[in-house]
Amino acid sequence: MKNVLSLLALLCIAATSYAQTATQTIKGVVLDSLKKQPMGYVTVALRHTKTNLPVKSMLSKDNGTFEFSNLPLKSYQLVLASVGFKNKVIDIDSTKKQINLGDILMAASTSDLKEVSVTAVRPIVKQEVDRIAYDVQADPSNKVETALDMMRKVPLVSVDASDNIKLKGNTDYKILINGKPSSLVARNPSDVLKAMPASNIEKIEVITTPPAKYEAEGLAGIINIITKKNADQGYNGSWTTRYNTVWGLGSNLNATVKQGKFGLNGYIGFNRQNKQTTQFGNTTNTIIPVVSSLQQTGTNYRDGGRNNYGSAELSYEIDTLNLLTGNIESYTYKFNQHSEQNSGQYDAEDVIQQGYRLANASSGNYHGTDLGLNYQLGFKHNKEQLLTMSYKYSSNGSTQDAANIFTERFNYGLPNYNQYNNSGTHEHTMQVDYVQPVKKVTIEAGGKAILRKNFSDFTSDTLSSITNQYVNNSLQTNNFDYQQNVYSAYNSYQVKWTKWTLKAGLRLEHTNVDAHFTSIGSVATQDYNNFIPSVSIQRQLKSSSINFGFSNRISRPNIWQLNPFVDASNPKYINVGNPALRPVVNHSFELNYSNFAKGSITAGISYSYANNTIQSVTTIRPDTVSVTTYENVGQNKRLGGNLNINYPITKKLNLNINSQLVYVWLKGTANNIFYSHKGIQGYIFGNAGYKFEKGWRVGVDGGVDSRYVLLQGKDNYWAGGSFSASKDFLKEKANIGIYVSNPWKKYRTNDSYNRTNEFEQTSYNQNYYRNIGFNFTYKFGRLNSQIKKNQRGIENDDSSGNRGGNH
Repeated sequence: MKNVLSLLALLCIAATSYAQTATQTIKGVVLDSLKKQPMGYVTVALRHTKTNLPVKSMLSKDNGTFEFSNLPLKSYQLVLASVGFKNKVIDIDSTKKQINLGDILMAASTSDLKEVSVTAVRPIVKQEVDRIAYDVQADPSNKVETALDMMRKVPLVSVDASDNIKLKGNTDYKILINGKPSSLVARNPSDVLKAMPASNIEKIEVITTPPAKYEAEGLAGIINIITKKNADQGYNGSWTTRYNTVWGLGSNLNATVKQGKFGLNGYIGFNRQNKQTTQFGNTTNTIIPVVSSLQQTGTNYRDGGRNNYGSAELSYEIDTLNLLTGNIESYTYKFNQHSEQNSGQYDAEDVIQQGYRLANASSGNYHGTDLGLNYQLGFKHNKEQLLTMSYKYSSNGSTQDAANIFTERFNYGLPNYNQYNNSGTHEHTMQVDYVQPVKKVTIEAGGKAILRKNFSDFTSDTLSSITNQYVNNSLQTNNFDYQQNVYSAYNSYQVKWTKWTLKAGLRLEHTNVDAHFTSIGSVATQDYNNFIPSVSIQRQLKSSSINFGFSNRISRPNIWQLNPFVDASNPKYINVGNPALRPVVNHSFELNYSNFAKGSITAGISYSYANNTIQSVTTIRPDTVSVTTYENVGQNKRLGGNLNINYPITKKLNLNINSQLVYVWLKGTANNIFYSHKGIQGYIFGNAGYKFEKGWRVGVDGGVDSRYVLLQGKDNYWAGGSFSASKDFLKEKANIGIYVSNPWKKYRTNDSYNRTNEFEQTSYNQNYYRNIGFNFTYKFGRLNSQIKKNQRGIENDDSSGNRGGNH
């Protein structure tokens, strides 16, 4: 609408030059206050004084000059911002037609930058001393894409064919929401992110060198998703509804209310997936212990999943120095499915030795709840000095029921059976943090206690051939408890000079573990200490920066890796956890270069290594049944490079490229057999967006994610592309959009394989590939003053990654 009004104004000027509307010109020169030298590439933005909305923006030229012309005579504020310098705000006289501000001096920042929100010029990618941030709200495609779609664009993050999220090609990382662990993403983050519109997210941070205040867990680092918050006095919000041919109907409500000292911010949403029918298959060719071939094919029928999620944060400003906040989050995901499978076992002469037809009916329920309370104390003499005390209770888990019925048997005697498993985690966290700025140094210190109980209660019933009734199988029935307590203390320092920033810290963690079964008592006890250093250095250049980081990270096994429940939903392919797993320490180095002269370019190299890593290992029993579990067997080394480019080709056309290439060395010994595997893995994802007049936007993207190296094989790969279009209307309060992904093919077959000297395995399954979605968003309300939030809170990132694999 703004562009349309500008065009009409120009036409009127041309047609009626004798009755020109008065316009204004604003110009000036930006100088370094110390060196008195011109500063190029400074962000210069103009905004309305009354509405605070952006009007125009530009970057200063090499000689420091800038000029705005043909401006309506109104009341403006000029905002100047540059990395390493304090922001400068200048009020503009609305009565003068020609304004020459002369020399504008920019002073170097002596503390963390406090950014002014200038929507028109927000860079999509920003490099900070210990992290990279992707500004989702600055990406126009956030109006039509999901949060999972947006993940493909974030530097160092990729999404594979099974929608598994990877950080630097690794599945061992931690996802936080608003700097805190969340039950929403505790087990299957991709399911939640598919259901969540990208417009609900403010930005996504990739913290590859986490400072000492974060738990040491997550080998690859941390992904921090910061949700959108409209934190002003009054109320406002947005409502989004959407339909997708694969993921079904969904809706999301985001709202903020601020009244006096009270504030409430929250969102709630649901998603109802469509029914799906897909094909799958497994093949195992065994050389040792016997020569044999297993062939399985089948069809999976899924009734569609049901997602419900919500979050609320309340705040109360006791006075200017005391702030009390609380939060609650909840997530549920339920599904029902059944499959039909044909299985045949053949000998070396391709003669069938065993066979059956299996009908499997199963249901699952994932759920999680978080409750938190935070108290923040400020100090009169320094607003940056803070003391925060926090408590959080978190509970998440899953239930699994499965019934297996065999028909058309040939030399197969296993009876019909049912399996039940209820597993999860209950967690209490207490934390204290203190921040003390002293001139150019910021000191942080704190302590935390995490009391975590993992549990798994499992039962198996088999059909008796005598009574034709199901009876309990005592060998597959037990209660497993895994008590893990983590106590930690940290101290870190950040020092800022004119062009340099140094952030260094040390964290001490003490962990004790007691694992036991109800039937046999304690089976594993552990007691160990870890010293975790971290160092981040940033050197600011003219319009770029160089970053170096070093850190140690820990991978503690989670309940899904520890769970001793024997999952025999496919009796020829059994999965079971390992209660004896021990933690892994990873050493990581990285060097990055970022340039923000026009758009942004970030390039970097990294190296990491770890011993005794947790690997998924498959063995073949004498009866040719495959058993997959986790073991501390692997040595993992990675050398990689990454490149992210976000470039404005024109004022309306923007290009983004996100890529990484890694060489991986894996080796380890399992069941007295030595395995070694190495190779190249990586991804590249690109997208382009064009902004038309009258609120129209279009985008196109595509990418490839390669197979990733595993100890015994490789997983699947992904390739695809999509097109999107959206339109703003009702003075940008409403938006409608369409999203088309991979229109050329309905299904895509994903496959993975294991290849050793003893056996070869291949598994495949179909995924829906063609995907068409529609969405509508409406914004409402008005806010005037800001909601206060605790600047520190609980951030539990000390449990293992969100997906099994290479750790």
